Amino acid sequence: MTRHTRRSVVKLAGASVAAAAVPGVVSAADESASDWTAAKTPVDGTLHDVRYTAANPHAVGAGGVLIERTAAGWETVFRGGVSGNGNGLRGAAVTDDGERLWMVGNSGAVGEYDVTTGNLVDRSQPNDASNQFNSVAVTGPAGDADVYVVDDSGLVYYSFENGEEGTWNYLTPGSGAGIPAVDFYGARAGTLIDTNGKVFATDDGTTWEPFGIEDADTTFAGLDADAPDDVTVVGGSGSLYVYDGVEWRSDRIAEAGLKDVITGGAGGVAVGGSGTVVEREDGDWTVVDTPSGQNLRAVAAFDGDRDYVVGASGTVLER
Repeated sequence: MTRHTRRSVVKLAGASVAAAAVPGVVSAADESASDWTAAKTPVDGTLHDVRYTAANPHAVGAGGVLIERTAAGWETVFRGGVSGNGNGLRGAAVTDDGERLWMVGNSGAVGEYDVTTGNLVDRSQPNDASNQFNSVAVTGPAGDADVYVVDDSGLVYYSFENGEEGTWNYLTPGSGAGIPAVDFYGARAGTLIDTNGKVFATDDGTTWEPFGIEDADTTFAGLDADAPDDVTVVGGSGSLYVYDGVEWRSDRIAEAGLKDVITGGAGGVAVGGSGTVVEREDGDWTVVDTPSGQNLRAVAAFDGDRDYVVGASGTVLER
């Protein structure tokens, strides 16, 4: 199997910098067989995010759809969005106990869904914001969560009182570039990325400091932050960036642009355009064959009995 690595210099503000390549990159031409299968779904619009919950895995998408993976397969929970006006849903997150699924989307859509009772609370347009919300992070238990929502205008909206009306504040961590993803690994500690090639971290939920990535030369799209010294970012042209607390390492692990990534131990899964799935095993990333050529948007892995990938045209891959 031919392996291709590309060294690149990545400069980091506030930490050491090294021109180190992520090991084990495999070209798209060297696709390996995989056990991903295509599942039947009740929707044909794009599914933008997928999450495990205390009940079943759920996915959100275009037209404000929420679907659930039951024992019988994928079923529709609701359509039309959290306000019933059809605003698409673009991101989702789950409380620490898995009982509440938070979802965000177009025109300031924000919803809190109780997966145990089926109750949906509309918390849309915090502070009258009607921007496109791309991603949401939640920490804490159901009913008592800290909620963080990021948008296309570079804003972070946050509430430390479960998103109740009148409890939202907002700030701009960077230059106003869109923020495609935010992820938290502690009570109020997390990371976000913007489309201007910057990464920001917080340890109190209100103060965000940049810590890279200078001269990234790509548009960031997906993020997995497991600790202050364990951050992975993916973006255009199959790019992957890994931070170990001291330096960023970068490489190209696929031909297509990547939209989401998740890591766990020595494993990992990244997904992107044209049905691209890249898997990490024992530290090595390998492009694998999939039964779909659709653009893939999000992945949920390592936290349930099965792994899931979602994307365009109602695509769901399982293994």
